[in-house]
Parts: sequence; C-alpha cells; structure tokens
Amino acid sequence: MLYFLHHLSDHSIVFNLFRYITFRSAGASVTAFLLSLWLGPRCIAWLKELRAVTNQERAYAETIHEHFRHKKDVPMMGGILVVAGVVVSTLLWGNLTNRFVWMMIVVMLWFGFVGFLDDWLKMRSKSSDGLSSITKFLGQVLMGLAIGIYLYCDPTFDKWLYVPLLKKGIVYLGIFFIPFVILVLTGTSNALNLTDGLDGLAIGCTLFTTTAFTLIVYATGHYGFASYLAIPYVPEAGEITVFCAALAGASAGFLWFNSYPAEVFMGDTGSLSLGGALGAIAVLTKKEFVLVIVGGIFVWEALSVILQVASFKLRGKRIFLMSPFHHHLQRKGWPESKITVRLWIIAFILAIVGLSTLKVR
Repeated sequence: MLYFLHHLSDHSIVFNLFRYITFRSAGASVTAFLLSLWLGPRCIAWLKELRAVTNQERAYAETIHEHFRHKKDVPMMGGILVVAGVVVSTLLWGNLTNRFVWMMIVVMLWFGFVGFLDDWLKMRSKSSDGLSSITKFLGQVLMGLAIGIYLYCDPTFDKWLYVPLLKKGIVYLGIFFIPFVILVLTGTSNALNLTDGLDGLAIGCTLFTTTAFTLIVYATGHYGFASYLAIPYVPEAGEITVFCAALAGASAGFLWFNSYPAEVFMGDTGSLSLGGALGAIAVLTKKEFVLVIVGGIFVWEALSVILQVASFKLRGKRIFLMSPFHHHLQRKGWPESKITVRLWIIAFILAIVGLSTLKVR
C-alpha cells in the first residue's frame, strides 16, 4: 500500500524511498515486530478467556509428560499473532500489483486456516485430537496442488531443478514439477510442525531461516546480483523480500512471548502457516535445496521421526529414545532451555552455510 507513495516523489524526494525494496523490507520487519509486541498481551489474554488450551499429553509418550505438566494452562493458537503480523505488514509495505506477494499471503492464510481448524477442534475436545491426519494432509496438498498447477501453466516460470554449488539446473521437471511443489510445501509445513515441541524452538529457528532467506530472495530478484552470483534470476521474486522481512519481524515478536518459559504456544495455526510459507518462498525463488540447508533443523526433526518409525517397523528397534529429536535430548536429561539454545546455534550456522552457497559455484 505504501509502495504507491513513490508516485508523490515529484513533490518530495522522500517519497522516492518507497520505490526501494530494501527500505520497504526494513519497514515491514519493524512493523511486524512492533505489531506483535502490541498485540501479544491482548492476544494472550483473549486466548486465555477462550480457554484455548489443550491436553499436552500424548499416547505412548508418558515418559516426557512430566516436562509438560507446568504448561497445561499456557494458551495455544498463538500462531494467529504471527499470521496477523505478517499479513498486515506485507499489505502495508508490499507492492500489491506483484502476483507473488498475493500468492505468499494466500499460502500463509490457507495453511494457517488448516492449522486453526486443528487447534480449534483440540480446544473444543480438550484433548490432543484435532483434524484427522488425512484431512490435515489433504488440506496441505490442496494448496500445493493449486500453486503447482498455476506455476506449471505459466510459460515464463522456470521448471528446472537447481542444487547449490552448481550454476545450471540439473533436471527439467516438466509435469513432475506439480508433485514436487506439493512435496516441498507439505514437507516443510509438517517438518516445522514436528519441530514445534519446546518453548521458542521452532520460532527461533524460523527467525534464523527467514532472515537468511530475506537476503537470498533479494539477490534472486535483483538481476545484477543474480548475474554476479550465477544463480537463477526470478524477475518478480524481489517483492517476496518484503514478505520474508515481515516474517522475520513477526517471528522475533512472537519469540518475545514464546521464549522459555512460554506465555503462549503457536499451535498448528502457526507451525503449518510458517512451514507452508517457507516452502512457497523456496519454490518461487528456485531455492528448494537451499531451504534444506538453511532449514536443516526442521529437516532433521522430520527425518528423526521417519527413521524412528522405519527402524521400529523393519527391525523392531528404536534409534532414538524418542522422536522428534528434541524429545530424545529431553529423555537424555538435557534441560529444555539448553536444547533450544543449542539448536538455535546450529540453525544460525546452517543459515550462514546456506548464504555461502550463493557464491560458491
């Protein structure tokens, strides 16, 4: 919305600032952060009035129930705060004539809606039973399918698959681009959902990931930088920088309330919407494999679950004391805050490694 103020630059050169993505990205990040701080106490109070809490206990996970007993009155569905901060800030600072901006908003709102339904049902039943796994999965697939078909039918959008360290795409996906998009969006949203198990863990890692992607997306949408770095240039991707910056600001704002000991949990409303948004960012900027690096914590948490289930079914033995991996560390006696901070450190290192792949070609 504020982007259009650059048309007033004839009256004052100050308005010309709104033409620049860097300026508007900074504005979006600060706005999302301050909006989160302002809305946070109000949102938490409202959720407490709704008694938006759920049973933290899970079947077959009795050994860690003691770690969650003191959290039984902490409200969930705090992801509403993140979604609101990102969407409002993007609408305020983004170029609303850019189709990628609207795609990002739609993806985040849809995944947030699926997560909200799941959280709402859990709240109503006062248990851990929300949407069925199939229903939740179909909701995620539906949006991935819509984005995949839309981009596949766009002759100007690149359908090549790129990997870090190589200048050119390794394979043309063709019609397989559609299921690939579905895989990225659903995989990322579920991976982030699995990571959201300790105070501040998922949102802190998201903060590092989105901050790195803010720089990566800007380079991808800037012809000069993309050419210099020998990475795929996506003309309309520059505006996604504003969305990424808003996502980073909202993540920092939510972390203010979600850090140990948490005052609010994001719930599936937050984890699914954040994961879906990260997946869409990676698809639109052709950085799917870079996301695997930068979001390595999410990947490992999901992989630990897959390995655990596969090992138990094939060998009758478990690899970890419990999965996802952060629960394994809890079972080993690590304090929750230490687990979170150490995984943050790894997330920070992975963000640096992901950024370095832009130049190493």
